[in-house]
Amino acid sequence: MTDESPSRLELLHFARRVVIQQAKAALAQLDRWIAEEQRREAERRRGEEMRPPPPEWLIERGLDKKNLVAVHAGGCWQVTRSGRCVGISRTQALDALRRQVPACKHCRPDTALGFLE
Repeated sequence: MTDESPSRLELLHFARRVVIQQAKAALAQLDRWIAEEQRREAERRRGEEMRPPPPEWLIERGLDKKNLVAVHAGGCWQVTRSGRCVGISRTQALDALRRQVPACKHCRPDTALGFLE
């Protein structure tokens, strides 16, 4: 019976082939992750480009949606999370203020619109 175990050099060559194979697989996985992230980023940019601009003026409605609570500037922090606001034009904002809909005390749309009672 002969001892035909691989030599140390053969084992080192084998280990090198394994490392190369694993590195190729790892690089392929990283390339897939990069491609997927690039796709997501492009999708996000397209979504931002297609998003309509925020309204300049908002009107806040009451819980019954008939009652008008206040007029706000488009970027008012007071109503950013409220689901009770709709975008309106400058003319509609001025008209609401003329009809005695209160102006927001935080963003002061009456001042920004130049509305003087």
